[in-house]
This record gives sequence, structure tokens and C-alpha cells, in this order.
Amino acid sequence: MIKEKKPLEKKSLFITATNTDIGKTYASEKFLRYYHSKGFKVGYFKPIETGVKDYPLDGKKMLALTKELNPDFKVGIDDIVPYQFTLAAAPYVAKKDKKISLSYLKEKRDYLFKFCDFLIIEGAGGLMVPIEKDFYIIDLIKAFNVQTALIASSKLGGINDTLLSCMALKSYGISYECYINVFLDKDSFMEVSYPFYKECKTDIKFLQDITF
Repeated sequence: MIKEKKPLEKKSLFITATNTDIGKTYASEKFLRYYHSKGFKVGYFKPIETGVKDYPLDGKKMLALTKELNPDFKVGIDDIVPYQFTLAAAPYVAKKDKKISLSYLKEKRDYLFKFCDFLIIEGAGGLMVPIEKDFYIIDLIKAFNVQTALIASSKLGGINDTLLSCMALKSYGISYECYINVFLDKDSFMEVSYPFYKECKTDIKFLQDITF
């Protein structure tokens, strides 16, 4: 975790995961509250949200929280979720014929920095979720050149997903820390998966240990 005593400069953290429904939004809330407790004026950015009906559910929830923590974050839902698609699918599929522009996303990110000094950026799905042909979430992280928090599952099979995601981030030269979200199979996690992490992956942290 990035530790700061004072908000001396603009910073950001990209929240990604080993797959979908692992807890990125929950993690975003934890990190927003954490950095707020450290004196930062926090902001939130979700470049792409799919499965949007009347409004982006994750975006609306997180915008309300961010404004509660930072009243100066005077932006709208379309600012923090610039790309919204109805179909609950990977952005590449959900967008249909629409083009997702990296330069536009960078412009939106820079705009949000006018209202905060620490920006939490939440991805969509896992690292290899396609945005455009041959351009994935991991490519977006690389393009943003940002510190990353990888959220991993505690369920059976999570070790494989976690190690593959860590390998991908390392291969891209992306600086990251891994946090296990202990919510699936939490009753069996200590017996089934934790022994491996304890002995072989001592750098792994737990999302529930983030306090503020």
C-alpha cells in the first residue's frame, strides 16, 4: 500500500482483479476511505461500466461516497463513468460499433484531478478483459502508468487465478500489490488456500486488513 503523510502531489491507484465479481468496488471504497483518513482529497474514476440500465450502479454509489469524503469533488456521473454500455459483457463486446478512445479517457482522468489529489481508478473485470482489439484492461493500466492494487479471490481455485494475474502484471512491468478479498469460501480458506500463501507468497495482503 502507498503510505503518505501529506498530500504533496497528485497520485492515483488502479483497482483491478483476478476476475469479475471479486470485489473491485468494495476495494475502491476501502481505499477511498483509507486515503481520505491520510489527509488526501480523494476522487474516483471508473472509465468503463457495462450492464448499465438507467444509470451505472457502481459509479453512482461511488460518486456519492466520494462526494461525502471530498465535497470539492464537484463532478457528474458522466465524468467519472465516461463509457456506459447496456450489455453486461466485456467492453469490446458491449460497446458494439462505438470506439473507446484512450486519449479521451486520459483527458477525463486529468479533468478529475482538478477536484482531488488522490484518484482511485476502478477497472472492469480482470486484467485480460478486452476493451478494443488487442487492447485490454492491463494495457489501460500500463498506459495510465499507475500503481495497481490486484484484488484476488479467497475461493477454491483462487491461487491459480492470483498467480496468473501476478505474472501478467510483472510481465508488463506494472508496479502492484496483491490483496485477497476473503469472502468466498471464507470458512474453508484458512485450511484450503492460506497455507500456500503463508509459505510461498508472503507478500500477499488481505483487503480486510485495510483500516482507516
